Amino acid sequence: MADNLSDTLKKLKITAVDKTEDSLEGCLDCLLQALAQNNTETSEKIQASGILQLFASLLTPQSSCKAKVANIIAEVAKNEFMRIPCVDAGLISPLVQLLNSKDQEVLLQTGRALGNICYDSHSLQAQLINMGVIPTLVKLLGIHCQNAALTEMCLVAFGNLAELDAIKLQLVEAGLVECLLEIVQQKVDSDKEDDITELKTGSDLMVLLLLGDESMQKLFEGGKGSVFQRVLSWIPSNNHQLQLAGALAIANFARNDANCIHMVDNGIVEKLMDLLDRHVEDGNVTVQHAALSALRNLAIPVINKAKMLSAGVTEAVLKFLKSEMPPVQFKLLGTLRMLIDAQAEAAEQLGKNVKLVERLVEWCEAKDHAGVMGESNRLLSALIRHSKSKDVIKTIVQSGGIKHLVTMATSEHVIMQNEALVALALIAALELGTAEKDLESAKLVQILHRLLADERSAPEIKYNSMVLICALMGSECLHKEVQDLAFLDVVSKLRSHENKSVAQQASLTEQRLTVES
Repeated sequence: MADNLSDTLKKLKITAVDKTEDSLEGCLDCLLQALAQNNTETSEKIQASGILQLFASLLTPQSSCKAKVANIIAEVAKNEFMRIPCVDAGLISPLVQLLNSKDQEVLLQTGRALGNICYDSHSLQAQLINMGVIPTLVKLLGIHCQNAALTEMCLVAFGNLAELDAIKLQLVEAGLVECLLEIVQQKVDSDKEDDITELKTGSDLMVLLLLGDESMQKLFEGGKGSVFQRVLSWIPSNNHQLQLAGALAIANFARNDANCIHMVDNGIVEKLMDLLDRHVEDGNVTVQHAALSALRNLAIPVINKAKMLSAGVTEAVLKFLKSEMPPVQFKLLGTLRMLIDAQAEAAEQLGKNVKLVERLVEWCEAKDHAGVMGESNRLLSALIRHSKSKDVIKTIVQSGGIKHLVTMATSEHVIMQNEALVALALIAALELGTAEKDLESAKLVQILHRLLADERSAPEIKYNSMVLICALMGSECLHKEVQDLAFLDVVSKLRSHENKSVAQQASLTEQRLTVES
């Protein structure tokens, strides 16, 4: 084989110059065979032979063997070490020219060759874009949408290009979205494998284009856009892939307040709740996750919270409490936390829901899933902070949630520490008697001493820790712990703290400690 290959390469050098058609075709077939048997080794020999430089002349529109040459380039460019040599041999420009061909085989092999050469290289992709390949490829996709291999090639190329934000807008402006919607429309009811793949690639690409802020806003068009309307129609479809893409698209459109408010006012919440309802029992986890993501984003603007609560979103979301899937648990928690932000009544209602609180306490111990653990802690704290309700605190104490809030006060994230300290201060102010045993066994006083003594603690952490110390003085056993730990020394040092609020709170706390001692 090796000798045979060397002979072929020598022969090819001569025939490529004379362009003797028949022997040229024979040589190219030999190369393709050799590449099929051992791609890496054959590619190395092709590079060493210097034949790549001759390929540019065989890629002209007049050349009868251009499809085979493009196929060989596509095969060798699967190897990373061959990509720069292909560029150096000047192959990109003639390949781009061939994208104007009418021949489907030429188009397919040319697309493969360019895709493999530019794979993973942003600078080469940018070069292609400057040479105008985007409108050309969009046109090809429109013309040849019946050819599965060509369609797949175009979709993969767009998928690679669309990684760059600036390019997303160019793709949208070149009319790619209309082509994608057309593909989806054609393939949605088919059960052929190729069509199912195309439907998935096309709808995924649609969602990818919405990740760019400018491209997303352009397609939203104030909620009037035909693309936005079409995507809405995917949500009630019976096709899981389209339901998924529809929900993900809504989550992406819901990246700013104006869009969220518009969508909630126009009934998107009911569509998403219907979708979730169809996936409660043995549902599709990716669809559940996507629909919950969309609801969570929609719940961010203050004005949407009450509307979503009265639409029954909490009830719809709570149906997934029994889910054992961490991604679904994570989004469920985030959605509830967004919904109850500054909504006292909803926070109280949820905080008295024993099933929910017990599940939160269980998830607070999900060591393998830091995200779920963090969100459960944050929701426990939010239920107390937003309801300021004694009944909620009692439910959390009875379900064993106190120790988790105390642990949360030592989190590495300041925002979580703070949320925990504020919730604990409310517990101490409203239900100290009920909670004192749990606060004592969770070593809260020792933790507060550590937070105040640690120079790295943020000012708000020091401030809230002192507020909490004052609130704990009403409990005999906790008061005794405070006295045993010489808090006065730590607190009096903070009187000269550079942050005014911390310094003032230190003076107040010092007075309180002195009076109580």
